[in-house]
Amino acid sequence: MKLMLMGTRVVAVATAGVLLAGCGGSGSKDKGGPDPKPSGSAKQGGPATDGEKAGASKKPDPKQSTLPGALPSAYDFTPNPERVPKNAAQARKLTRNAALGENDWTAGMVRHAPYESGGSWPVLPDSCVWTRSPLPSGILDSFTRRLDIPAQGGKGRVQGAVTVTVHQTEAGADREIKDTVQESFRCPEQELGGGQRLSGLMSLQFDQKDVRNADASLFEAGKYSGPESGGVQDYVWSKSRIGPVTTAVSVKGAKGYTNTDLLRIAAEGGAKVLYRVELELK
Repeated sequence: MKLMLMGTRVVAVATAGVLLAGCGGSGSKDKGGPDPKPSGSAKQGGPATDGEKAGASKKPDPKQSTLPGALPSAYDFTPNPERVPKNAAQARKLTRNAALGENDWTAGMVRHAPYESGGSWPVLPDSCVWTRSPLPSGILDSFTRRLDIPAQGGKGRVQGAVTVTVHQTEAGADREIKDTVQESFRCPEQELGGGQRLSGLMSLQFDQKDVRNADASLFEAGKYSGPESGGVQDYVWSKSRIGPVTTAVSVKGAKGYTNTDLLRIAAEGGAKVLYRVELELK
C-alpha cells in the first residue's frame, strides 16, 4: 500500500479484512446456505501476456492443521478443467447457480428491487462516476443479485449484493483483482448513480499465505450515503478469485448496525458464494 495511506485507519482496514480472508471456503465447507462496488475497469480479461501461462497458479503447499475443524494453512483447491466454462452459455449457468438468493445468505434477507442484473460491465472513468458497458473481450459472463435486510426494530435497511464473474482465463481474473485495488487509490470518492456515493475508500489485497478460501482476495472499506440511507453509513466490500471466476460481496450499512455487524454479514456471504463456486468447478 502507499505510504501516504499508513495510519490507524489502514490498520483497521487490514484487521477487518483478515476476518473476511480467512472465513469459510474449502477448508470449512459451510453449506448453510448499487451492486457490489463495481469490479474493475473495462480493460479486463483477454489472453495472458508477458509469457504468463493462462490457467497457471502458484500455490503454497497446503499444510493441514491438526486442530479439529481448523482451516488449512494454504488454499489447495484446483478447478476441474472439464467444469471450467468455455463459452457464455456455460458461464451463465455457473454465475446463476453460484450467486446467492434470499434463502442462501443470512436470515431475514429479502430481494432488493431490482433483484438481478447481468450481461454488462462496470467502468470507472477519470470522473470517478461509475458507468456500464457491454462485457469486454475476455469476460464470458457477469451476474449480480441484490438482497436487503429490511428495516425493523429501530434499525435501518442494510443493502447487500453479490456478483459472480467468469473470465476466459485465470490470468484475466487475476488482472481484475489487481486493477480493483488501484481503483480506490485513483478514486477514493465514487458516484454509483441514483444519488449513491462512496467516500474514504481504502483497499487492501491480501498476501496469498493469508487467504484460506480462494486463490486471491481483497478487502475494501469506506463510507456510503444515498437515498434512504439515514445519513453516512459504513460500507464494506470484498472480492475473491477461484481460478477464472471472481466473486464480489458488498454490504451498505444502516442505522443501528456497527461495522462489526457489516463485516459478519459480508464474511458470511463471501464464504458461501466461494463454496458455491467450488461446487460448480469441482
